[in-house]
Amino acid sequence: MSEPFRITRRVEFGETDQAGIVHFSNFFRYMESAETAFLRSRGLSVSWKSATGERFGFPRVSASCDYVVPARFEDLLTIEVEIERIGSKSVTYRFGFFRDGQKLATGKITSVFCRKSGDDQIESLDLTDEIRKQLAGSIGE
Repeated sequence: MSEPFRITRRVEFGETDQAGIVHFSNFFRYMESAETAFLRSRGLSVSWKSATGERFGFPRVSASCDYVVPARFEDLLTIEVEIERIGSKSVTYRFGFFRDGQKLATGKITSVFCRKSGDDQIESLDLTDEIRKQLAGSIGE
């Protein structure tokens, strides 16, 4: 199993409730940000336009998060990203949230490879060999 991709971020005041605890919804924003950074590190993106002008991307079709310990204002979070599964059209990511090595939460997002046409129709596509190669070596066991 390869090492997970990691990013860090400090909890901002506006991400917390009156008790200083991170509002649950922000974990979904953190996952999206970590996914974007992970894809960028692999030469990919969550949304792009091809040389021919076609729009492609990875819209999310499923997201979940389980919370263990609260994160608080000014905590420095480490967010780990691993690929749990690569399907024919989709990618499922697993996220771990840590503060000083303590697990705070675990999350999961599934995204589907799609093309958007000019009339705003979205069509799911099989992952290309090129995209699979860029993601290779990061599948969790």
